[in-house]
Amino acid sequence: MVFGRQVCRCIANCPLNAAELAEYCRRKGLYLEQVAAWRASCVAANANAAEQAREQRQQAKEDKQRIKQLEKELQRKEKTLAEAAALLVLRKKAQATWGEQEDD
Repeated sequence: MVFGRQVCRCIANCPLNAAELAEYCRRKGLYLEQVAAWRASCVAANANAAEQAREQRQQAKEDKQRIKQLEKELQRKEKTLAEAAALLVLRKKAQATWGEQEDD
């Protein structure tokens, strides 16, 4: 859990000025370079998280559009299938009523 401690230290010393930060590092046995590196890592991780969130929103938007397109296509195909079924029923009724007719 070293990274967690590093994040806590970054958060703890965030509002400190240079002199206070140096004092904090002396008390904790840290180097300023370590704290600076940890802070940079935290900033990079947050930037990466923001980028991932943006990409996820974009992917969700694309997925919704794709779902809408597929639902529209499914609705069209169901309508076509219902029409074909109705035509078959009418054809069977016509054959039952008038019998087989030869096409000219």
